[in-house]
Amino acid sequence: MNSKHKIIVSISGASGSIYAKVLLDKLSQLSAQIEQVGIVMSDNAKDVWRQELGNETYNKYDQFNFYDKNNFFAPFASGSAKYTTMIICPCSMGTMARISSGISNDLTTRAADVILKERRKLILMIRDTPYSLIHINNMKTITEAGGIICPASPSFYSNPKTFEELAATVVDRALDLAGLDIKSFRWAE
Repeated sequence: MNSKHKIIVSISGASGSIYAKVLLDKLSQLSAQIEQVGIVMSDNAKDVWRQELGNETYNKYDQFNFYDKNNFFAPFASGSAKYTTMIICPCSMGTMARISSGISNDLTTRAADVILKERRKLILMIRDTPYSLIHINNMKTITEAGGIICPASPSFYSNPKTFEELAATVVDRALDLAGLDIKSFRWAE
């Protein structure tokens, strides 16, 4: 049995591209623990990345496999590919709503559906505020289905000095939840 992780990363069009960049950077550094990373980016995600980060560096991660948002032939569109974890970073409220409703109209929502039905780890790094009752009910539905809601709410007790260090306080939590062995600030250690 292979102990390396097979991870899907989906980047939605929600604000918070810095979280996605830090996640991809950290996954790049954890290659010894990872068999494969498949990435899906929405068109809006690329636009938001360019707007917020001022570049197109999402193109520089050659070690990962990128898939078109409508490619239902991607390996993780089926449970037989045995991807262990899916992280949606950042996760828009619309993406969360489609997952909560079981609507598999693109590769992100199909992959999330597969991860949930196979009882594997789905981590949604939601990035919105405030929440409406609809958002809260969608979070409840996904949690009851086995998903993990990991809001992109940074912590400050590690005294982060840069935006990337601040984003890492959330990304490190998601990587912990995914079961990866990472070096991170630990409370009272």
